Amino acid sequence: MMIPVRCFTCGNVIGEHWEEFRARAREGDEDPGEVLDDLGVDRHCCRRMMVSHKDLVDVVSPYQ
Repeated sequence: MMIPVRCFTCGNVIGEHWEEFRARAREGDEDPGEVLDDLGVDRHCCRRMMVSHKDLVDVVSPYQ
């Protein structure tokens, strides 16, 4: 799950695309821009949030 779920700038919901984007783009299999095009994320602010997001849930979760 992506935290934050919404884009800071425009408020569009982008968290629903995070798992597929991470699986396809972060592993280096596909170009992140092409993945975002396929997912329908077309606003610059939303694309920036998806590409620059660092998922910290895995880092923080051992301390629950």
